[in-house]
Amino acid sequence: MTALSADPEQSFLIAALQRVAGGDKLAFRELYRRTCARLLGVCLRVTADRQEAEDVLQEVYVTVWQKAAMFDPARASPITWLAALARNRAIDRLRANGRRITTPIEGISEPADESAGALEQLLEAESDHDITACIEELVKTDAVLVRTAFFQQATYAELATRSGMPLGTVKSRIRRALIKLKACLS
Repeated sequence: MTALSADPEQSFLIAALQRVAGGDKLAFRELYRRTCARLLGVCLRVTADRQEAEDVLQEVYVTVWQKAAMFDPARASPITWLAALARNRAIDRLRANGRRITTPIEGISEPADESAGALEQLLEAESDHDITACIEELVKTDAVLVRTAFFQQATYAELATRSGMPLGTVKSRIRRALIKLKACLS
């Protein structure tokens, strides 16, 4: 892994996830204690409803208990993996309820949670680089596509319609942008 492996919190979370995969309830309790606030922030950012976010968070931890063995520290840091689970579950919940955020990402002034944005805190804690700076290095159109896709939960088809670009072009641009972001953050 990267230099981030030296982070004691990350090392603890990796070990805890490995123990949770083996059915260790105490490790699960400690994992929950150390990560629930950040993951609730992720859920709140997506759902914008505290009760809904708490329901999603419960589902996330059920998934963690069942699928901790799927965590691979060579592919992602523990908090990134957990945040992705939370974000995806929250998006699934919105879609199942027929809800979708339609405000452009540039139009959102504050997250639903009163604290600083959980995703921003999460990404800053995970990397010595600032995700915002890395996104700003992208071509402006690509930066807007990435922000809209990942913070507004827009589908590729919606992005193609909004931008007037062919669907394949949107997918290719986002894929290339994500590769550039990964390189910037590593």
